[in-house]
Amino acid sequence: MRTDFTKMHGLGNDFIVLDARERALPPVSARFGAALADRRTGIGCDQLILLEPAGSDAADFRMRIFNADGSEVEACGNATRAIGLLHGQPARIETVAGVLTTEPSDAGIAVDMGQPNLEWDRIPLAYAMDTLSLPVGWEELEAPVAVNVGNPHVIFFVPDTDAVELERLGPLIENDPLFPERINVNVATIENRQTIRLRVWERGAGLTRACGTGACATAIAAMRRGLTDRRVTVRLPGGDLSIGWGDDKRITMAGPATESFRGTFEWDLYA
Repeated sequence: MRTDFTKMHGLGNDFIVLDARERALPPVSARFGAALADRRTGIGCDQLILLEPAGSDAADFRMRIFNADGSEVEACGNATRAIGLLHGQPARIETVAGVLTTEPSDAGIAVDMGQPNLEWDRIPLAYAMDTLSLPVGWEELEAPVAVNVGNPHVIFFVPDTDAVELERLGPLIENDPLFPERINVNVATIENRQTIRLRVWERGAGLTRACGTGACATAIAAMRRGLTDRRVTVRLPGGDLSIGWGDDKRITMAGPATESFRGTFEWDLYA
C-alpha cells in the first residue's frame, strides 16, 4: 500500500507524520515504527507521529507518538508544535497525556501543555521520595528534580551541561529500576534568571537536538527551586523555546516548527 507522509521538525527534533484522520491506515506496531524511523534503511526520525480521529468532542483529532525504538509514549512538545503548524489553525489535540491546545504565536506555535505532575507516584518512581531533590546520584549527576509533563523527566542542574557525558550516562539513568516506565534525562545549566541551557537524553530516542517536554520539565524544576523567574528561554542545541508557568499552574511553550518535505513509501516494506 502506497502511503503519504510529511517530514517535519521542531528545532531539529524530527518527525515522520502519518495522517489517518480521513483515510484509515493499518495498525502501527513497534516493529513498523522502528523500521520506518531507521535513518539508514527507513525514512529516519526521532519520533513517528500518527494522526487519527478524536475519541470525543473534547478534541479536534488524536495524536499518537512512537519513539525511534518503536515504543509508544504519552507526549511530545516539539511534535505538538509541528502538528499545530501542519493543521494550520488553532487545534485541540488528544494525546495519551490529555488534550493539548495549540495556536499560532509570534514565536511560531504556542502550546498549552497543562499542569505538571509533581508527586512521586505520578512521575512515576518505584518508591516514595521528595521529587524536588531525589536522594540518588549517578557519578557526578546527583540530587535531580523529577517532573512529569505528560511523560517522565529527571533534571540535573550542573555547572556546564556540555561537559556531561550524556551519551554514556543517559541510558544508565533511563533504564534504572527507580523508574518503572523509564525516564527522560535532562542536564541543565542556569545562565541567569531568564535563561537555561539544556541537553536531553530522550528515552527510546537517545540524544536529541531538542525536547519540548524536557524544556518544560526543566523550566518547572528551576522555578520550583527558585533558580529562575516564571518565564524563561530554554536554549537547546537545536534552538530556543519560551516556557512560562502561570498562576493557574498551567505550562505554556512557544517556539518554531518546520515542514521539511513530503513523500510516499510502500507500507508493506516496513510491516
